[in-house]
Amino acid sequence: MDKPSLQTLDASPLPPVTEADLHAYVDRQLPSARRLQVEHYLHEHPEERARVEDWQQQNARLRDMLAPVMDEPLPMGLPLRAAHSAMPWRSLAAGLLVAVISAGTAWSVRGAVDAKAIQLANAGRPASPTPESAQLLPASGTALSGFAQRAAIAHGVYSPDVRRPVEIGAEQEQALVTWLTKRTGANVHPPALQALGYHLMGGRLLPGGSGPVAQFMYESASGLRLTLYVTREVALQNDAQFRFGQEGPVNVFYWVENHLGYAIAAEADRTELMRVSQAVYQHLQQD
Repeated sequence: MDKPSLQTLDASPLPPVTEADLHAYVDRQLPSARRLQVEHYLHEHPEERARVEDWQQQNARLRDMLAPVMDEPLPMGLPLRAAHSAMPWRSLAAGLLVAVISAGTAWSVRGAVDAKAIQLANAGRPASPTPESAQLLPASGTALSGFAQRAAIAHGVYSPDVRRPVEIGAEQEQALVTWLTKRTGANVHPPALQALGYHLMGGRLLPGGSGPVAQFMYESASGLRLTLYVTREVALQNDAQFRFGQEGPVNVFYWVENHLGYAIAAEADRTELMRVSQAVYQHLQQD
């Protein structure tokens, strides 16, 4: 019997296959419909299939190594019943304390050390920019904060990654756009930067200050990577002036328009980053 078409499983667009899906597939934790979708994806992507098969072989070796332990007799001195506690509330309090500490720790490191202090390199403000040129000239700033700070941190965390710099690759661009648009609640899509020498690698969903944000990653022929960070977490509706910030080798240009914040980050010089930022801004004006 022929396998059912993926389109018959769900009338809505298929969600992209993520790293979490691949691990759940190996652990046999996926629903049957999603499992079929992942199997189809693996059939179309031999490199990913090889990774999954490697994980499955590791699991098999672990089972073979640990299975004999199940047949060993229990040690005679092993207590089979927990000792009665005269103060059961202590265990409850300890468990609650662990939960609170774990949750607090997870929140504090979300977004890849969101609390890290990032200092900003000052840039000169133009004397009286006209409306036509305002978006092309960087305004002055004091210190990166908010979404611009998170964009710089996210670039520093993910751009050096060799194996998995993006969650969804460019080969699934339409699925990536649909997924990020749905999760962020904003119409987000990666601008084409081939004319500037950068090709799209893919993107991922990231935690923002109070909700999800989108990150797209590009790479040049020389291996230089830059990221476009898009978020709804902005205080102003419009602030089309480019603002410039720097943390170590990472430069950032960012601006706000139509209730969305945009940040371009890269380990590139200011002139190159400005060139890309202008192209991205002009692309957004055409949409």
